[in-house]
Amino acid sequence: MNFKILAASALLCAAACAADKPNPELEATLAATLAPYAGKTVHGVDASTLTGKVMCGYQGWFNCEGDGADRGWVHWVKSKGAPSPANVKVDLWPDVSQLGPDEKFSTEFHHADGSVAQVFSPFKKATVLRHFQWMREYGIDGVFVQRFVGGARSPSFQRQNNTVLAHCREGANLNGRTYALMYDLSGLGAGKMDEVIEDWRNLRTRMKLCDDPAYLHHKGRPVIAVWGIGFNDKRAYTLEECRRLIELLKSGGCTVMIGVPTYWREQKNDTVKDAALHEIMALADIVSPWTVGRYQTPEQATKHAEKLVKPDIAWCAEHKLDYLPVVFPGFSWHNMYGTSTAIPRLKGEFFWTQFRETKRAGASMIYVAMFDEVDEGTAIFKCTNDVPVESPFVTYEGLPSDYYLRLAGEGAKMLRGEVPVESPQPKP
Repeated sequence: MNFKILAASALLCAAACAADKPNPELEATLAATLAPYAGKTVHGVDASTLTGKVMCGYQGWFNCEGDGADRGWVHWVKSKGAPSPANVKVDLWPDVSQLGPDEKFSTEFHHADGSVAQVFSPFKKATVLRHFQWMREYGIDGVFVQRFVGGARSPSFQRQNNTVLAHCREGANLNGRTYALMYDLSGLGAGKMDEVIEDWRNLRTRMKLCDDPAYLHHKGRPVIAVWGIGFNDKRAYTLEECRRLIELLKSGGCTVMIGVPTYWREQKNDTVKDAALHEIMALADIVSPWTVGRYQTPEQATKHAEKLVKPDIAWCAEHKLDYLPVVFPGFSWHNMYGTSTAIPRLKGEFFWTQFRETKRAGASMIYVAMFDEVDEGTAIFKCTNDVPVESPFVTYEGLPSDYYLRLAGEGAKMLRGEVPVESPQPKP
């Protein structure tokens, strides 16, 4: 056996021993929710490489009262109770017209015709499988499944997140898509990195996550993403803790992608000014700068690609790193924060411009933020123009609910050179 893998296993065991005292409820939850995949696998996209792929972020963090997770309403609301004008958190409203009766959950909102407005929960397997079916139908390669680890020692957290991850795994296998895990360190407390390590140990040894045929590999190794390294927003965890995590993942035989701030190269604006950041990046394999909100118009997106993406790619090539740029369709968080701050979609022009200019800058892979993020108005999955009447919501400006799925699929063709980079924006 490789000595590096043995060393990684020793570190993982040490982290497990250092964790909190045994929690019977947590252990029972892990036993119930972590199991290797034993279902059918349909051949589709090539899961052996990230090159040439358009991957979306998949939050999967929504819950509804009665969905079986016993968490009540989560992420649809800012406070307790069903979504209502007083506590709604999201800015887009999902199109649930294709969902089955047991996949829809009623809110206190109403559509213009007086009917009750309903939402979904990814705790329901049928809903997640349908999302992956949409990815297949529209030519989206797969997703990075988000995993926020601030509550990794919580049975409730593990039940929700492991269940949604298992749904994504099945959806990818049944629809010929690929997926990878992305740890989002946002909200992680000081000195808690061992909980991330322990969580990864459970996913890899109990769930056999990386052994799944649909799990994304790159350069011969399974991909694991760690998002939230180098931001200057006073995060509780340190760069040294991040370094330790990256070293462990690398020694365990993984290809590591790290999510960093927009201005990571020059270490300004949203980025900590610390030489350790570039040292940590040198340990990784793929760099993905977070750019949501950093530009607001097609013209600014074009300038961003020329002034940042192109030199970023050159820097990464010099340091033998791959580069995964982020594109997004628009942005809004009126209901979340009561602000008018928004980045208009311009009927897809903003999104399509980013695909075109990112490809021109030399990108060989693209990350779409996000597939299902209705909180901040960045979702590309099916959302309705028939929004509830009691509060303001962002719409798709009269476009079909599947239009942004189509744009993402056409953007993937452009990325791979199947259509010219000069191709006009697809019509609705």
